[in-house]
Amino acid sequence: MPKPEDSERYIGLEHMDTDSLQIRRWGAPTALIGQKLAMKKGDVLFAKRNAYIRRVAVAPFDGLFSAHGMVLRAKTDVCLHEFLPVFMSSDYFMERAIKISVGSLSPTINWSSLNREEFEIPSLDEQRRIADLLWAADDEIDSFRQLFAEACKLEASLKVSIFAGNHHKIKLGSLVDEGRLSFKTGPFGTVLKASSYVKKGVPVVNPVNMSDGKFYVDDGPFISEQEAKRLEIYKIFENDLIFGRKGDIGRGIFATKESEGYLFGSDCICVRVIGESIMPKYLFYFLTSPNSKRLLGAQSHGTTMPGINEKMLSRMEISIPDDSEQLEIVKKLEQVTKRNHKFKKEFLKALI
Repeated sequence: MPKPEDSERYIGLEHMDTDSLQIRRWGAPTALIGQKLAMKKGDVLFAKRNAYIRRVAVAPFDGLFSAHGMVLRAKTDVCLHEFLPVFMSSDYFMERAIKISVGSLSPTINWSSLNREEFEIPSLDEQRRIADLLWAADDEIDSFRQLFAEACKLEASLKVSIFAGNHHKIKLGSLVDEGRLSFKTGPFGTVLKASSYVKKGVPVVNPVNMSDGKFYVDDGPFISEQEAKRLEIYKIFENDLIFGRKGDIGRGIFATKESEGYLFGSDCICVRVIGESIMPKYLFYFLTSPNSKRLLGAQSHGTTMPGINEKMLSRMEISIPDDSEQLEIVKKLEQVTKRNHKFKKEFLKALI
């Protein structure tokens, strides 16, 4: 059971990055509630929930880890401690882990199931050779990540300067009242039950499906076409703004033609522009700006998984310049965002 001071050395699943063995952020903004897992520096941290996101890392210090994960430590007579994390981040391990996950909305691995799995591992000498090679590659990747993080900071600074102006501001709730904007929270369990899910069908997106400005839906969850018609009010249209309600406050996706027909899930809020007085992309950049994230984060409720709701969004104030200025701002931010994405894509392609 955590003490109040343990919040400073807490690592949650939200602090872990896909295919990265290193932890770069940690800490909880408020006191932790409920049991957590004790970890020691060098232990392997594995996110057992939504294993398809592929989150494995090495603990950088003694502290606490999310109860939605596992803490593992190598028995060095059969497995080197530096080999275990690179082994667990491999396709060989991950494909098996995903296969034994249970549940539809947030598939989770049970230790009782993983405990029964058998894997072939190389000799200790071969483990050492593999670990040396892969850790060297990971260091190169981490150098890139740091460069990319600096580029993202510059992008964030630009957004701060753009949206911190002294123009006349109006509450988003007023725009809703005027019929220029709508908010819609995704269907909860009473509307969309576990029995509604199928192996293949219409994708239902939640924050776990959002990354790099895109929806990743290949691994589900899905509902049937018939069920999707019943839930048509939760259908995504082009230019909709889909935001996660929990966890990483301010994470959002600007829906394109490609994602039309998907449904947004219970952990999402759909923001839809009605009419032409405000450009959807301008509103999207405003709501994902550091200013907005900070304000929404201050209002969020909850501890281990802080969340927002429609009322909090309604209190947000936005300045709406004329169409030409909105277009200029969108073009400027799109240029920076595309450059950063291209930078990331080209580096990853070079590694492959």
